[in-house]
Amino acid sequence: MFSIWLGVSCGVGICAEPKHTEVAAAVAKESPQSGVSSADSARPLSPNDAIAMTVYQEDDLNTKTIIDKNGMVMLPLLGQVKISGLTVLDATKQIQQLYDKDYLVNPRVNLIVEHFAERRFSVLGQVQKPGSYEFPQNESVNLLEAIAIAGGYTRLGSPAKVSVQRVENGSPKIYPQDAGRMAKDPKKKPFEILPDDIINVGERTF
Repeated sequence: MFSIWLGVSCGVGICAEPKHTEVAAAVAKESPQSGVSSADSARPLSPNDAIAMTVYQEDDLNTKTIIDKNGMVMLPLLGQVKISGLTVLDATKQIQQLYDKDYLVNPRVNLIVEHFAERRFSVLGQVQKPGSYEFPQNESVNLLEAIAIAGGYTRLGSPAKVSVQRVENGSPKIYPQDAGRMAKDPKKKPFEILPDDIINVGERTF
């Protein structure tokens, strides 16, 4: 679990220019210490992530919710707000700006990710351990790493005959990949795997 505070005081979090110095002083006095790991702060939010939001001195706005399949959360006063695809920092800034615009003076928002949704990918075909795998905690996975996680190639596996299937805009799309050439070229960035991708390793031609 981690959190980011945004608002009127400096310290751990992001500083915003206070509209009233007396409010800023009060907040600074009672400001809790918090922080995020670099890996967590860079990870985009996604559907089924569980979050908790608090707003300083606005207890009626405190909320725990889960990001829905459309990337939205329901927040007091604001209604539905899309935060999927944003980092925790960017989502916190957006929510704070929305409250500041129409409802509160210099709101101080704390957004906590209580639980990240499970993210998985599948590796099928000519690998030693075909199946579904969970992404390592707070880490990305590229194509070469995914194949390694699945135990590497079988005797029949062809690194030149690899494909990645993913759903984009509701439709499946296939990305043919030459993993053998990719592995031999350290200057080329390996193909990044996304949640729910299906990797298929074809057979060699003898």
